[in-house]
Amino acid sequence: MLSLNVTEICKTRQIERPYSFLVKAGISPHTASDIVNGYSRAIRLDHIEKLCEILHCEPNDLLVYKPESTYKVAETHPLNKLIPKNTDFDWHQTLKTIPLNKLKEVAAFINKPEEDKNT
Repeated sequence: MLSLNVTEICKTRQIERPYSFLVKAGISPHTASDIVNGYSRAIRLDHIEKLCEILHCEPNDLLVYKPESTYKVAETHPLNKLIPKNTDFDWHQTLKTIPLNKLKEVAAFINKPEEDKNT
């Protein structure tokens, strides 16, 4: 089943109050509540666009796929790329403990123009 990944993206972006953040960005309180609580069964394209704008992500970042126990797609199916990976870690702690030379490499990568990152 496909579902929205907004809460995890907010957590990664250190947005402490996702509901308030979404409402301040112009999403209605009812829709924001549904999104944050995982009740959305349908979502409008303009909401997807707004979420991508405010969370600095792509539409495929917003979706996660959790295979149902009754039906599974083939291992080679593209939906499997949307299965969440366990990437939950503390950015602050990582930045505090990473060796300085590695931290400089990360900073250089982040500051590199986008077209150079793809090569």
